[in-house]
Amino acid sequence: MKYLVIKCGGSVLDNLPRSFFEDVVKMHQFGEWAPIIVHGGGPLITSLLKSLNVETKFVNGLRVTDHQVLDVVEMVLSGSVNKQVVRNIAEVGGSAVGISGVDGGLLKAVPTENAKTLGFVGEVVEVNQSIIKGIIYQGYIPVISPVGVDSGGQRYNINGDIAASAVAKALEANLCFISDIPGILVEKNGIKTKLDKVSKVIIEEMIDNQTIYGGMIPKVKAAIDGLVHNIPEVGIINGFEKNSLIDYSNGKCVGTKIVLEEVIA
Repeated sequence: MKYLVIKCGGSVLDNLPRSFFEDVVKMHQFGEWAPIIVHGGGPLITSLLKSLNVETKFVNGLRVTDHQVLDVVEMVLSGSVNKQVVRNIAEVGGSAVGISGVDGGLLKAVPTENAKTLGFVGEVVEVNQSIIKGIIYQGYIPVISPVGVDSGGQRYNINGDIAASAVAKALEANLCFISDIPGILVEKNGIKTKLDKVSKVIIEEMIDNQTIYGGMIPKVKAAIDGLVHNIPEVGIINGFEKNSLIDYSNGKCVGTKIVLEEVIA
């Protein structure tokens, strides 16, 4: 059995069609791939913070997180969003178990190197694989909320892309980012075209020249970090296209594939 970590950002999660969850369930039922969903919930967190009159700031696509923001992050991610994904899977005939990175020390975290600026934002240093594998072997799809915890019980807000990459690294799984666009787009002569494949070097150039910016930065950085640490393959695909996930898992040319080095034939 091969593992596929599927990262769904909060911005696309609200609008993903029924067909996406049907694809996840089909993949689970076929048995060749074991899907594992890691989700975000950024827009809902921002909306709730706004209604509570709590200011929210971002630095390089990461949310600055103090105690008050952390409470809201956990409530939204591990409560509302996590259980919504589990329900969406149930609605199309699948079975999922929703957990957070705090449960069983699933995502062991330490403060990010920019902790002075970002507050309680963490990096994953260890993934308790046995919890994920246990859920899979019992016949369920794991749905993971990216809130981590350290050995002293302190919670950390983990960027969903970074959490997904950490889970994929631990399981040596393929990693697939679900987007509302076909992949990484570049503009040539005023026309946006999709890159079928892009290397680490090109990605770094695109970050430098700001072709890639904002929330896409943690995504591609997490992808590259994963590839360096034995993730076989990373893809960015459009979750709104029917069968895109199935096509991707079958090796078809879907979305953008991120690789360490371009192989010149």
